[in-house]
Amino acid sequence: MGFFKKIFSSEKKETLDKGLEKSKTSFFSKLSKAVAGKSKVDDDVLDNLEEVLVTSDVGVKTTIKVIDRIENRVAKDKYLGTEELNQILRDEIAGLLSETNSGEATDFEIPTDKKPYVLMVVGVNGVGKTTTIGKLAYQFNKKNLKVVLGAADTFRAAAIDQLQVWADRVDVPIIKQDMGSDPASVAFDTLQSGVQQDADVIIIDTAGRLHNKINLMNELTKVKRVMQKVIGDAPHDVLLVLDGSTGQNAFEQAKQFTAATEVTSLAVTKLDGTAKGGVVIGISDQFQIPVRYIGVGEGIEDLQVFNKYEFVDSFFK
Repeated sequence: MGFFKKIFSSEKKETLDKGLEKSKTSFFSKLSKAVAGKSKVDDDVLDNLEEVLVTSDVGVKTTIKVIDRIENRVAKDKYLGTEELNQILRDEIAGLLSETNSGEATDFEIPTDKKPYVLMVVGVNGVGKTTTIGKLAYQFNKKNLKVVLGAADTFRAAAIDQLQVWADRVDVPIIKQDMGSDPASVAFDTLQSGVQQDADVIIIDTAGRLHNKINLMNELTKVKRVMQKVIGDAPHDVLLVLDGSTGQNAFEQAKQFTAATEVTSLAVTKLDGTAKGGVVIGISDQFQIPVRYIGVGEGIEDLQVFNKYEFVDSFFK
């Protein structure tokens, strides 16, 4: 299929290779057992492969799609050897990701026709939401874009403090109020300030509790509505941050948040510390929402723009 003729940035690619090492090792350990003693891709191999994909957190629905694609290849090519299975998986999973992640971003870019560009970040506590915001602010700042942060997660004092630490670290202004303040009020103030400061990017943090989906929905809807009083089409992107190390629990969080608000992009974090990297494939496919960023390390540079070719190449290398 010619998916892998791209030349990747060596430093970024090395970080990605290292970040997916646990996922890759676990996957290929299972795959080698699945094809042990077999020379041809037959029904037994496909059954075993199905189990490998499901237990690698790719998810049942996505696994069925991948198996169907490989069955079609087997039917068309009549004979496929197990030594070809790795390349076939690379091709079919890259093809699957292409259907959701069209229009490959290569850098931390924002549309030039939206100023300020308003990014609302959602996700439960503990997934790396604040860290992702801080690393995004760093990357945008590095591109000489003026960034303003809004601490609208007023449910926890720690959330405001953590965002302040990141604002200080990357040297960007932050708009905040006291814990328990109205999140919509913070968002309103942040957008007003961002417009006054001629900001390029405004990033709004929001509360991450999921105990009551109706409350969450109402709160996020109110935040959006109030922001639109300042900038009519805000937010321009609603980014859902998911912890990749939680595997199937990340699927559940994605389900809850996509039901509560219109999520337009995803960031999957903490992939370096887990063998559950396959969750990126399943979440991207199942929710038909593009994965925009992935976290593959703790360093400030280790939030990467998701590139489906690089990801699949690293996973199946």
